[in-house]
Amino acid sequence: MATEAATTASKFPEPDLRPIPQPPDFHPAVIVPAQNTGLRFYQLMVAGSIAGSVEHMAMFPVDTIKTHMQAIRPCPIKPVGISQAFRSIIKTEGPSALYRGIWAMGLGAGPAHAVYFSFYEVSKKYLSGGDPNNSAAHAVSGVCATVASDAVFTPMDMVKQRLQIGNGTYRGVWDCVGRVMREEGFGAFYASYRTTVLMNAPFTAVHFATYEAVKRGLREVSPERVGGGGEEEEGWLIYATAGAAAGGLAAVVTTPLDVVKTQLQCQGVCGCDRFKSGSISDVFRTIVKKDGYRGLARGWLPRMLFHAPAAAICWSTYETVKSFFQDVNGDSTTA
Repeated sequence: MATEAATTASKFPEPDLRPIPQPPDFHPAVIVPAQNTGLRFYQLMVAGSIAGSVEHMAMFPVDTIKTHMQAIRPCPIKPVGISQAFRSIIKTEGPSALYRGIWAMGLGAGPAHAVYFSFYEVSKKYLSGGDPNNSAAHAVSGVCATVASDAVFTPMDMVKQRLQIGNGTYRGVWDCVGRVMREEGFGAFYASYRTTVLMNAPFTAVHFATYEAVKRGLREVSPERVGGGGEEEEGWLIYATAGAAAGGLAAVVTTPLDVVKTQLQCQGVCGCDRFKSGSISDVFRTIVKKDGYRGLARGWLPRMLFHAPAAAICWSTYETVKSFFQDVNGDSTTA
C-alpha cells in the first residue's frame, strides 16, 4: 500500500511544484501595460506640459536656424546651409537673435503639449483594446492628439516664427499679436492650421508608431537589463533612444509641408511672399517656381537635428514625470 502511494505521488507531484509552461519568448520584465498608466488626467497634462516646454526651450536655436533657411525671401534664391544661416544670424543680428521668439514658444508649448499627451494617453487606452503592441492604435491616437494640440499651438507658433525672422519688425510677443490682429485679423493666426494638421498628422503617426516599436524592440533585446538593478537608468536610455529615432524619421518625411507652413506663417514679413489664399497647392507652386523642388527640402537637416534630440528630451522627460506621479500615487494609496 505504501509502495502504491509512493508511486502515485511520483506520478502526480504537488500542484504548487509543477512548472508553469511559458511561451518561448516570454519575458516578465518586458510586459508593461503602457495603456494603463494609473495616472489622473491632470497628471498626464502636467507631465506633457513639462516635457514640451523642456524640449522646445532646449532646442530653440536650432529651430531659429531652420526657420531662416525655410523663409524664402527676395529672388534670386541661393542655397543656404546650416553653417551659412548660423553665421548670417550671428553677423547681422547677434547671438541673442537665436532666442528671439522663445517667450512665444514658452506660452504655446506648455498648454499644447499638455493637450497633446493627455489626448494621446486617453485615446491609446480606448483604441488599443488592451493590447500594448497595437501600433495602429498608437498611430491613430497620435493623430487625434496632434489635431487637438495644433488648435492650441498654431497661433503662438506663427508669432514665434515672425519674431524669429523679423529683425526689428516687432517689439515683442504682445506687439506682434496686437499688430497682426489689427492689420490682418484673427484668421491670420490660423492661416497655416490646415497645413500644420496635414503635416503633423503623418508626423505624429510615424512618430508614435516608431517610438512604441523601437521602445518595445529595445526592451526585448535586453529584458534582463530592463528588469535588473539599473532599471531607472536603462529605462531613461530606452525612452531617449526611441524618441530620437522617432523624431528624426518623422521630421525628414514631413519637411515639405513644414516649408509650406513656414511660408504661410511668415508671409509679408521681411520680404517673404504674401499669398492671396491659404491654399497649400498655391504655396507649393510658388516654392517650386522660385526655388525648384529642392525648395521643398529646405531646412530638412536642422529640422531632423531639432526633432531627434528634442523628441529624446521630450519623451524621457515625460516618462520620468509620469514615473514620479505613479510613485506619488502609490505612496498615497499605501499611506
